[in-house]
Amino acid sequence: MRRSTAAAVGTLTGAALIVGVRLSVQPPAAPAAAPPAVDLVDSTPSAKPSSSGKKPGASKTSAAPPKAKTGLKDGVFKGKGVTNPYGTVQVSIKIEDGKITAAEATYPTAGESATINPVAIPKLKQETLQAQNANVSAVSGATYTSKSYRESLQAALDSAKA
Repeated sequence: MRRSTAAAVGTLTGAALIVGVRLSVQPPAAPAAAPPAVDLVDSTPSAKPSSSGKKPGASKTSAAPPKAKTGLKDGVFKGKGVTNPYGTVQVSIKIEDGKITAAEATYPTAGESATINPVAIPKLKQETLQAQNANVSAVSGATYTSKSYRESLQAALDSAKA
């Protein structure tokens, strides 16, 4: 009888500890929403809007004559929104002197995307500014976001070409 009582007490104590630890563990807090989108158009006072030559799927907000070196027109260009199983990613780029000087993206922030995208998108933006093209490396753990970002970025670059 003593052994069975000791075994029962030990089992109940172990179960209580496991349940207590399980209840005290909380998932990391996810951001409530995506960071506010930066309006790249307002940061270029000299860029003038253009309404000609729009390509399907990509919209051009403003443009200046193309630079001979890269073949990219100055201005702000928005790529098409690319949908993946978790939501839609859309990239906007700012071109100055034929180079990408800024990149912004809208992206999903619900569910698992709330913890993945806020980390992945800044890495993809930095890669864009370094590479100066759409050949950016995928971010580990954000495969769908990386693929959608690249497609949208390429559409924006296509609309910036002369």
